[in-house]
Amino acid sequence: MLHKAIELRLLEGTAMEITFQDGVVKRYDMSALFPKYPQLKQLGNRDLFLSGKLMGAYGIVWNDELDIETETIYEDGKTVRKEEIVIHKASSQAVAAARAAAGISQKQLAALTGIDQSDISKIERGIANPSVETLDRIANALGGQLTISIKMPTAT
Repeated sequence: MLHKAIELRLLEGTAMEITFQDGVVKRYDMSALFPKYPQLKQLGNRDLFLSGKLMGAYGIVWNDELDIETETIYEDGKTVRKEEIVIHKASSQAVAAARAAAGISQKQLAALTGIDQSDISKIERGIANPSVETLDRIANALGGQLTISIKMPTAT
């Protein structure tokens, strides 16, 4: 099973933290790979290291020659914490509720959106990380409108 990365944080030196869709946060230091892959020593250049980007959900890329699969980090990195990924729960519940209110099946929603039924199922079960564009397509197909809000903590 491939673990989908959803956030990259570049830390001091050549260390990074990756948050995965299951909420697991792994820390990994790229210097561990320097002996095996000498070309990665270039990442000692701070500006180059800080240019790293999460490309899709399965890789981190610095340039055409320097990259790493996020699965390597999931397997070999140190788990530093587990976060609750609230957005998945909220979006999954909202999609399932809106579809039910519209009285249509996942298969019918798939036909309306062009999104595969299996992907709609994953969204509704909270194991997919749908883009805002995907959620907007679903909302529009159901005759609704996507609304995003940020809840701020209340003062005590």
